[in-house]
Amino acid sequence: MAAAALAWSLAAAVAVTGLGLASAPAAQAGKAKLTAKQLKQQRLKKIRRANRKQKRPNILVVMTDDQSNSMAGLPRTARLIGGKGTTFRTSYVSFPLCCPARATFLTGQYAHNHGVVSTRLPNGYNALNHGETLATWLRAAGYRTGMVGKYLNGYGIRDGIPERKPDAKQIPKGWSEWYALTKGTDQRRYHFRLNENGKIRKYKKGRRSYVTDVLNRKAVKFVKRYAPRKKPFFLWYNPTAPHGEAALPTWSLRNPRPARRHLGLFNSAHRPRAPNFNEQDVSNKPPFVRTRPPLGPAEIADIDNRHRGRIESLLSVDEGVKRLMKRLRKAKDMRKTYIFFTSDNGLALGAHRLLYKNYLYEEDTRVPLMIKGPRFPKGAVRDQPVSNVDLAPTILELTGVRARLPLDGRSLLGRAINPGAGVGRELLLERAAGGPGIREAAIRKGRWIYIDRLPASTDELYDLAADPFQLKNLHDDPAHAGIRDQLAQRLVRIRSCRGSACP
Repeated sequence: MAAAALAWSLAAAVAVTGLGLASAPAAQAGKAKLTAKQLKQQRLKKIRRANRKQKRPNILVVMTDDQSNSMAGLPRTARLIGGKGTTFRTSYVSFPLCCPARATFLTGQYAHNHGVVSTRLPNGYNALNHGETLATWLRAAGYRTGMVGKYLNGYGIRDGIPERKPDAKQIPKGWSEWYALTKGTDQRRYHFRLNENGKIRKYKKGRRSYVTDVLNRKAVKFVKRYAPRKKPFFLWYNPTAPHGEAALPTWSLRNPRPARRHLGLFNSAHRPRAPNFNEQDVSNKPPFVRTRPPLGPAEIADIDNRHRGRIESLLSVDEGVKRLMKRLRKAKDMRKTYIFFTSDNGLALGAHRLLYKNYLYEEDTRVPLMIKGPRFPKGAVRDQPVSNVDLAPTILELTGVRARLPLDGRSLLGRAINPGAGVGRELLLERAAGGPGIREAAIRKGRWIYIDRLPASTDELYDLAADPFQLKNLHDDPAHAGIRDQLAQRLVRIRSCRGSACP
């Protein structure tokens, strides 16, 4: 019995000792895990303490491609930015074409000053002075700057001019991080190329390779890296939706193609049949409209198909905006960030029998504009006429950074705060057509728009309050000769304006 008791005691002791030996590493591991968690919390606290010292706000600009003045397909964006910020209902682009409009955003200048008047080289990408843009000014002031998506037309394509040869690996001045669609693939939804900070990466076909999703992941990761930090950031996020698609497969059901998860969600949608859709009487329009035959059934069916594809493709942008907002909230950086949502230009899509863009009509020049941020009224709607030439001046006022070029636009902050500010402002619209340089210009003032063309053909005058679809050209109406002559004289003065001389 004594031997048995002794054996039991020894076994128990060994067991207890074994348990103790086995539990020690577990306890240490638990302690190490807890310590790692604590260290992470300490790092986050340190980052947020540094963030409190951030003197300048973050700037996030989301710019879609060819989106007309409609938020169809973007309900989250309308709610998260427009509903919690300020919506400018009378927002124009000064030149309704991708490349000139994007150059205007980067410089705060009209096209007749920054020199970009085409989507084609050498008057597209090459014509811009990339050393003097929002990116260079903000980076010089200490900003981390990022560009994701479509830049200017012609980026990454050689044009045969020895001293101005864009390269697919080239990164324009001023950008800390660069994720640009390149080598002519900027309007593909799959099989595109992205310059990722100087390295070209090819994306093929696959669920994770839909272009908007790829670009959004880049944008979200940029925000994740730099919010919150002591150093502010400027991110220009440029999804290509809802622009028409290049290299579209013959079997495609949409142009542009949406992400697979969104295909068919707007199967029953049709392009709204506004009064100027496939306009019947175009006798008082300029020759480029008068000579167009009415749209046929095949063209109208194609327009409806494009309309569906455009809305469905914007659903991916809408999801992306939600992710960006979520990341800003998680970083607790929302109160230090201004968020802009707009488009580079609109699209005719059947208005006045026209199909595409670069016309000085409302469908081409009117675009959405919403701004959310600490100093912009929440849920406010403003009706003062504003332009994309105003975006750079607005960003510079918010950041306290100076431009190194004369700015043609005006900051929108005062107009957001005061609904009566700038109500009677004049806007200049421009278009290059029929030859080199800017051949057409328009002045938008109050309820009126006057369009002047060189060489003289058919000028136009519309009362947008009585005729918002621009059906009745009043240019030759004797009853409106006074307002016509007044606007024509004023347009002569401002069509070559620069800096503070611009209205």
